[in-house]
Amino acid sequence: MPDAPFPIRYVAKNMRLDLRLIAEMITPGARVLDIGCGDGALLAHLTAEKGADARGIEIDMAEATRAVAAGLAVIHGDADHDLASYPDGAFDYVVLSRTLQAVERPREVLRQMLRIGRRAIVSFPNFGHWLVRWQVLATGRMPMTDTWHRAWYETPNIHPCTIRDFFDLCALEGYVVEQWLAVDERGLKAPWKRSPQLANLFGEQALFLLRRG
Repeated sequence: MPDAPFPIRYVAKNMRLDLRLIAEMITPGARVLDIGCGDGALLAHLTAEKGADARGIEIDMAEATRAVAAGLAVIHGDADHDLASYPDGAFDYVVLSRTLQAVERPREVLRQMLRIGRRAIVSFPNFGHWLVRWQVLATGRMPMTDTWHRAWYETPNIHPCTIRDFFDLCALEGYVVEQWLAVDERGLKAPWKRSPQLANLFGEQALFLLRRG
């Protein structure tokens, strides 16, 4: 388990926080696959600012259509079923942003990501955050926060996890955590950055850069 996450440097201001931080981690000219790419904001940034060969998969047809209309290389697809069609080592980075908790088989999706990519970048909301814990304890109901902001009957999330859970899964699968970061929704760096245990309690969302061991 690494001692500290990576530093935050310049990030584009017009993207969602985790996408800005992901963009920081990707080297210029890289081959990138963004799974669950939405309208392609990250793809557009990587193509324009880093000269990346950036492609995307999106399950929402309307979002995929918007991305294609903007000139981006996006196909309609599903992380749970379509990654197997890609050859080994096809990409330098495979990105899964705020989608891990919504896939049917997160463990298999991670395996496929690190088969087709040299590195995987994963971001997810942290279900171990203190406010989530407090709301469950105090109300006996599923939490509603800025990060977990949909009612239980409307949320796409089927596998919520904590930062600690994710570290444990990486250890189980033999993945190397090269970098990690826990932040709040405003992007403030956490004073607990050297402690995964404290990050698990106070970090609202997490970001991991992985490679095979």
